[in-house]
Amino acid sequence: MPIKAVNHYRRTLLKGLGAATLLSPLASLPSFAAAQRRIYVDGLSFLPDDLSDVTAAKLDAYLCDISAIETIEQADGTQNYKRTYKACMESIKQAAKRVSEHPDILLQGLSGRDIQRARDSQRTAVFFQIQGADCVEADSEANQWARVDEFHQQGLRVLQLTHHYGNTFAGGALDNDTNGGLNRPLTANGRELIAKLNHANILVDVSHSSAQTALDVAKITKSPIVQSHGAARGIVNHARCSPDEVIRAIGDSGGVFGVFMMSFWLTNNAVPTIDDYIRQLEYVSRVGGVDSVAIANDFPLRGQENLLALNNDNAQGIKEYQEWWYSLRAKGVLGFDAEPRHVVIPELNHIDRMSRIDDALAKARFKATDRDRFMGGNWQRVLNKVLV
Repeated sequence: MPIKAVNHYRRTLLKGLGAATLLSPLASLPSFAAAQRRIYVDGLSFLPDDLSDVTAAKLDAYLCDISAIETIEQADGTQNYKRTYKACMESIKQAAKRVSEHPDILLQGLSGRDIQRARDSQRTAVFFQIQGADCVEADSEANQWARVDEFHQQGLRVLQLTHHYGNTFAGGALDNDTNGGLNRPLTANGRELIAKLNHANILVDVSHSSAQTALDVAKITKSPIVQSHGAARGIVNHARCSPDEVIRAIGDSGGVFGVFMMSFWLTNNAVPTIDDYIRQLEYVSRVGGVDSVAIANDFPLRGQENLLALNNDNAQGIKEYQEWWYSLRAKGVLGFDAEPRHVVIPELNHIDRMSRIDDALAKARFKATDRDRFMGGNWQRVLNKVLV
């Protein structure tokens, strides 16, 4: 499909705002800078049981999902995973305690500046994220968004509006109804929530949202928005993948689009490879601009563990996803008519994925400045802008 021009005026303005971040103090120390690798930031992973994984992953920072979920059986027989207030409040306190107990490895990210602080001290900054605003559904202007403030005080810095299915704020990517509707808008409550998150300096994440919700958010936000983890619908025509207009709107907001590792949403090829991942990055770059491209994971730092146990045998690993996939096929949700054949790109289902992506970008002849942006510079710019 044709790719429209990006908003160059807004991009130029954003580049100016982020210039200090991209150049960094190392620019005045050329001999040291030449020896130090570029910044690596991952758009979504988790706190591992074994914290040696954090060091092995070579990350300067990552968005860390600290959600706790309750499984809800929906009226149509499918399952939803709700992040409740009680469960998430308990989990964020536990995560903060764990980070504070390991100051030699971890730094809780509270402002964008913490990426450089972590890098300077050879640690990893973790920015707490919750995958769904269900945890604050009881909030409104009537109670002055008390729960949002409480989560912010506990360290929440990124809030995803919804997970797969809609809530009182937003439409979900996998919502369906008798008419096959998949594109529900941001609600009036959702508009109020965006205003609150902007005011509180909490980064708005439209991952798992419907396309219309993402576009609605982009129109009203006063700060950059992100899709922390997703893929391009222009490559895989699936409800969980984003159409071009969403990628472009995120870029025009000054935000980033993190391409994740779930291979059935990255390529239709029978055997997924790292080239398929690079193709996604290149596509996002063409649609949203080089300042919108970012890396995400959506698996544990070491990789999808069931697949690792199977030596990345996708033919076996896909079986655990089939029941869920077929339940959505029965509902007629976009893209689930295709047969899923794989879960991971074997080369990237690995603790050293960031270095492997960096090397693959070099092999594909991406400029060093674009690699700086993709591997972490774009994430750093956005977090510096929003988390102040």
